[in-house]
Amino acid sequence: MIFCHCPGKWTKEVPTQIKLRFLPQGPVPKSGPCNCPNGSTLLKNKLPKDEYEELVQRRAKELQQFKIRTTSVLSTPLFALPNSPLQYPIQGVHVQPLISTPVPGLALHAGQRSSYKVYLEVSKGVLTTEIADGGMVQGDGKTKMIMESSSLVTLNYLLAKVFYTSTIYHIHTGDLVSFQFEEHKAVFPITIKQPLLPVLYNMGKNVSSHVTVITKTFLRYPRLKVLLSSIQSFYSDIGVIIADDSFEPEHITGEHIRQYIMPPAQGWFAGRNLVVSQVTTKYFLWVDDDFEFTEGTKIEKLVEVMEAHPELDVVGGIVKGNQFYFSLLYEEGEELDGGCLYRKSKGRFHSLSGYPQCFLASGVVNFFLARTRAVQQVGFDPKLQRVAHSEFFMDGLGSLMVASCSHVSIGHQPKRDKGTYARFRHPPARDTTFKLQRHFFKNHLKCVKYE
Repeated sequence: MIFCHCPGKWTKEVPTQIKLRFLPQGPVPKSGPCNCPNGSTLLKNKLPKDEYEELVQRRAKELQQFKIRTTSVLSTPLFALPNSPLQYPIQGVHVQPLISTPVPGLALHAGQRSSYKVYLEVSKGVLTTEIADGGMVQGDGKTKMIMESSSLVTLNYLLAKVFYTSTIYHIHTGDLVSFQFEEHKAVFPITIKQPLLPVLYNMGKNVSSHVTVITKTFLRYPRLKVLLSSIQSFYSDIGVIIADDSFEPEHITGEHIRQYIMPPAQGWFAGRNLVVSQVTTKYFLWVDDDFEFTEGTKIEKLVEVMEAHPELDVVGGIVKGNQFYFSLLYEEGEELDGGCLYRKSKGRFHSLSGYPQCFLASGVVNFFLARTRAVQQVGFDPKLQRVAHSEFFMDGLGSLMVASCSHVSIGHQPKRDKGTYARFRHPPARDTTFKLQRHFFKNHLKCVKYE
């Protein structure tokens, strides 16, 4: 959008025939309760009855804190008057906190009058302008400013010189500017945001400078060694990071291998957090400790997809012919009850531009390339110790852009889980109950359905 300061042309008044009464009256109605799909688990039935009321109160308090951190006036619905003589920016005005910044595009298009008077008002900052001959300004340097002149050209000069300065320091918030002439009133947003300092990765030409392979192991050293041997066969100089919470750790050696010993039986997500925290490359490749690299394990092809689509955060592949993926359908619902979440297996969105073998989804299989910084910001809940892969993508819903691709694959070693590992691998019923209770509180859900 281009705004032009053309004083000689601003003499014709725009007719205004439709009045404010046609705009929505009062606040926009809030969404009602969400609808739980057939087969959903009603989460309140999984909570201890004697703790339910206290949990609901604590959850409500946490939700308000969450909303304070994630919402601002920038989400307020704004309605524009039709055929208004006011010209103003409708989006794209960004200012740094406490820094004086011009407000572009302000102007008045009105017919001949003996005097022209406009009002500007903000709440989180102050307004200033230049003083010009023939113009009168009240409230310069205040939250409310009145500008008046017998000359439309002079008034528009004053409007073109308006600056906004926020008076509170906040790294990401906003303000609403009220702009009024006679009965015509407009409101437009200003985004107050501290610019992000770029975090860039100095990558070399080979894949080992782009990607680190990470895994978590527990009591499966023979399988881990098969995995490491297969990695060495195809990518001899790539870095590998291992989190190990076995009861009696076995030291794993290798030129590009780093093994981190954890306290025993801390669980899958605790191990994932540990290895991801140690990655220094732009991307990491997650693999389970019983996977096996094959001719189809072309890491560079996944890197190519990520580099071509910088908006992506996670790209999954195929594990032994299985391209597991799912979509997450979420309704926020009411504050008291919570939302509804539906994990739809094989749910997908549309294909990825330039890569017809890839498509967008909400979650993918345990073999994926991920943007290190994006995943570090979401994290893995260490309270989830066993089967909890989907929960990572649920926690990342709205933060992570996810895709699945069919042209990169990895092998899976034959299943031979026995003894102590098998007992830990298959969670007892209480683990499933805990996972559902977690959805109730942490994700503010009323019900959830896994498909």
